Order: sequence, then structure tokens, then C-alpha cells
Amino acid sequence: MTDTNADDRATTPLSVLDLCPVPAGGDASTSLANSVELAHHVERLGYERLWVAEHHNMPGIASSSPPVLIAHLAAATDTLRIGAGGVMLPNHSALVVAEQFGMLEALHPGRIDLGIGRAPGTDPVTAAALRRSPGGPGGADDFPDQLRDLFAYFEGSHPKITAVPGRGHRPAMWLLGSSDYSATAAGHLGLPFSFAHHFASQNTLAALDVYRASFRPSPWLEHPYAMIGVPVICADSRVRAEFLAGPSAFSFVRLRQGRPTQLPSPEEVAGYDFTPMERELIRQWHAPLVLGTPDEVREQLTELAERTRVDEMMISTMVHGHADRMRSYALVADAWALRPAATAT
Repeated sequence: MTDTNADDRATTPLSVLDLCPVPAGGDASTSLANSVELAHHVERLGYERLWVAEHHNMPGIASSSPPVLIAHLAAATDTLRIGAGGVMLPNHSALVVAEQFGMLEALHPGRIDLGIGRAPGTDPVTAAALRRSPGGPGGADDFPDQLRDLFAYFEGSHPKITAVPGRGHRPAMWLLGSSDYSATAAGHLGLPFSFAHHFASQNTLAALDVYRASFRPSPWLEHPYAMIGVPVICADSRVRAEFLAGPSAFSFVRLRQGRPTQLPSPEEVAGYDFTPMERELIRQWHAPLVLGTPDEVREQLTELAERTRVDEMMISTMVHGHADRMRSYALVADAWALRPAATAT
């Protein structure tokens, strides 16, 4: 599929957020193996980077330990940037994060991204279990101090502690967020910013404006660089795409109800009788969703890129079947005229 606007689309890179979905009846081992296959797939297709997210106590998501999974994915690929989207810093010691991601960068120079968030990535009970105390290793209120420590470990400027191999092996660092707070912080620090459009689409334009207005050049970045997360489901027909979207909508409803579950089959969802309140939750979930045939998805992504003026879009596809997920990314890559990496294997 080609058209006269292919070169224009190619100037807005596409990347992938892999949530390592665990379908009903499946297991984490199979889902993680699928993530490796997906990384190979999107590398060949020409996507810019692949990130994995930190989530806990969620039966339908297997990516609870980003650094472990990143090491595996980076070793299995050649050119694709691999990163965390993100590491929830309040759940961890800044020193441990510096050591882990310094090691990843030392093992795979120039290919590791460290996206940092300040939310727990889970429910309050699980967050407390991760931190072992109400405030430690660091609550959201300590986020600025943790961030300063993290920078110091990578730069080797901490007065008492040397992070090995963090010092001298600083990965590409991003701030993630869904609010003006993270947008302002990313701008002041001169970092690239990734906004969670996929669950806070009502705030996207305002947060991006705040980021650009507050941006100060840094040793790492001369001009603002903004990316948004976009849920995308692409299929050969719109009817098929809508059918495939059912499981992720259902999972969103269950998550909002405090009952996270594995990803059900689309057939199961098609036979489910949603309550009016659940239908309203699904309407909210659909707000940022890009869905349809390749032509329809291309048009929607083009409009979104133009409206937000972003430098990159990171798409995530949550469907029950692994083959359908692989197919969706291939259709989007073709519709967007991505160029495969020359040395990808």
C-alpha cells in the first residue's frame, strides 16, 4: 500500500508499547515468549522502539519486571530500541534503578530507554507491599528527590555512592505522565516526554502545550521531543477490528471495578450483557482508540499526529489472539509506510 503522502508519514516514527497480555487460559511463560516474537516482528517492520510497562497484581499483564524483560528482548534483537514505559520510580530505590539500567546500557550501548513514571502502576495495597512501608522506598511526594538521586548516580556526582555500572552508562531518559506535573518536570529537565494519551486523552493537548512552554535545553536534548501512547486495533475489515476490540474493553471495565482479569476471548465478550454503567466505561475506553481497516487507521493516526504535533507515536494493541496482534502491527506498518531497519534480522 503506497500513496503520495508516504514520505510525510514516515517523518513521524511509530513505536510499540507491549503490555505482554495474558489471555484467558494462557500463562505468563507463553505471553513472554510472544513478546520476544513481537519484538522480532516490529523490528523487521521498521518500528522505532519497543517499550514494556511496569504493572503489578494484574492477571492479564505479565510485564511486572521491566529490566528483566528488557534484557531478554534487547538480547533477542539487533537494531530496535528497547525500554521501559515505564519504571514507576516510587516503587524502587533510585540506586537500584541506576544499577539495573546502567547495566542494560553497558550491555546494549545506545539501544536502551528508561521511561520514568511517578504513579505506582497498581492498586494501593500492592503499592504498599512493594514499598514495605507507607512511604518507602519513596512515595510520590519524594519523586523529585528520587529523580535528583537517579541523575546523580548516572552522572557520578553523588557525594558518597558510586553506581556501578550506572556511572558512565546513562540510558536515554524520558519522563512519562498524564498530567501537567510530569509535563512541567520533563520540560524543566530538558527530557523527552511521553504522554499517556491512551488513558488521559482529555488532557493531551494541554499537557503537551505545558511541556513545550516549559522546555529548557539540556545536554541531552536541544529541542522538546514529545510522544503519545495510542491504543490501536487494525484488521482487514472494520467489523473484524471491532470484534477484536471487545476483550480489551472488557478488561478495562473489570479493572475499573477493582476486579482485574486475564484477557477474555472476543467470543466470550460478544455474548456478555453489559450494564448501563459498564457501557459508559466502555465509551470512555473507546475515546482514544484508533480502530478500523488500514486506510481508516492511517487517516485517524494522521489526524492525531497533526492535531497534537507530536514527534512520535507509541501504539499498543491489546487483543486476545497473538496472531491478530502481529497482524495488526503489520497492517499499520504497511499503511504508515514504515521502512524496515536495514540490519534487522
